[in-house]
Amino acid sequence: MAPENTAGVAPGAAPRVLVLAGANSYRLEAFQSAADRLGVAVVRGLDAPPAHAGVGLSFLRLDFRDPARATRQVLKAARSAPFQAVIPTDDATVTLAARLALALALPHNSPEAAAATRDKYVMRQHLAQAGLPTPWFRLLSTAADPTVLAQEVPYPCVLKPTCLSGSRGVIRANDPAQFVEAFAVIRGLLTTIGSREILVEAYIPGREFAVEGLLSQGQMTVLALFDKPDPLEGPYFEETIYVTPSREPAPIQAAIVASVAGAAQALGLREGALHGEVRVNDGGAWLVEVAGRSIGGLCGHTLRFAHSADVSLEELILRHALGWPIDSTEREPQAGGVMMLPIPARGTLLGWSGLEEAHAVPGIESIEITARLNYPLEPLPAGESYLGFIFARGATTQRVETALRTAHRCLHFQIEAPLRVLPLPG
Repeated sequence: MAPENTAGVAPGAAPRVLVLAGANSYRLEAFQSAADRLGVAVVRGLDAPPAHAGVGLSFLRLDFRDPARATRQVLKAARSAPFQAVIPTDDATVTLAARLALALALPHNSPEAAAATRDKYVMRQHLAQAGLPTPWFRLLSTAADPTVLAQEVPYPCVLKPTCLSGSRGVIRANDPAQFVEAFAVIRGLLTTIGSREILVEAYIPGREFAVEGLLSQGQMTVLALFDKPDPLEGPYFEETIYVTPSREPAPIQAAIVASVAGAAQALGLREGALHGEVRVNDGGAWLVEVAGRSIGGLCGHTLRFAHSADVSLEELILRHALGWPIDSTEREPQAGGVMMLPIPARGTLLGWSGLEEAHAVPGIESIEITARLNYPLEPLPAGESYLGFIFARGATTQRVETALRTAHRCLHFQIEAPLRVLPLPG
């Protein structure tokens, strides 16, 4: 399909797209594969400290903590070869991507809207001001006395850092004792990143869902609605299975989509990929959070589009960012799903078994073990990664879910517990 918009591209030259990725991003290879298929040149914008900043033909090493300096680097690189789009791949890159697209005069979310998706307290403020269903919430400081705070909040409640993602540091408390314990855990976690803000909000009961969409001038096109069949009730909120299409009745699906679209509007998001998390109960659809980027990890592999099922999520995002035509955003006829393999315990990964048996489960498409051998593992609430991902497809969503669970039972991971350091005698 020929591109519609090739502004700034020299005749015969491939359009250039700057794809931003944090240190632990899984997404670069998927975008690279989609770009190769489309004939698009990808420049990787990688997070790097100032001492390692640099420029290459296919990469830019940028200091994400210094957006002004990163913007100067990108503008300098664009003088000789302009960029036609900037794409964030994870939460660490959404605000910088908005700033860079603004500086390059490309379609973008405002930096203020992007920043609002990165601060859970600011997000809650925007949603409440827009009149969207919002739980009781309050901003806390790690310098405060948790024993006093524990007497002032409703139960059950959820404590979470305002600035982290992927359920990291998110803890449910059912009583004051659990509140004090959760507060201490989060305070220790935030000490390592220099933050002092904790959001506490009323626990939202109900079933959880995820929406994947594309925004164009503020209008959302739904790409997928995922069921999350495992109960996410705490004390930690480790995500496992996503399956699509949803099995919910049409009115509930419409309420979920409306919740995400309303949140995007309340935050001022207007362009690009959108990922929303929603809970549904007797009180309606409640937004958990929304992000101005596509689904995380390798989960995007679950989605294929067009009847031929040969168009990836990343290809749609690239086409949209470049202003190219998109023939269809309709998902493939088959159901699909992914299981993010949880880390069961802290320790060192020594090995695994059962891959052959798991691959043999009907409906299993692939299994990717992303954790590295002989490297430490850290589960939630402090951890931020998974052991890997299982992908399945089938005639129905239920068959996909069953295949994922069956394959997971086949896998066994050998994790060596960390050594205890005993005090010296005397």
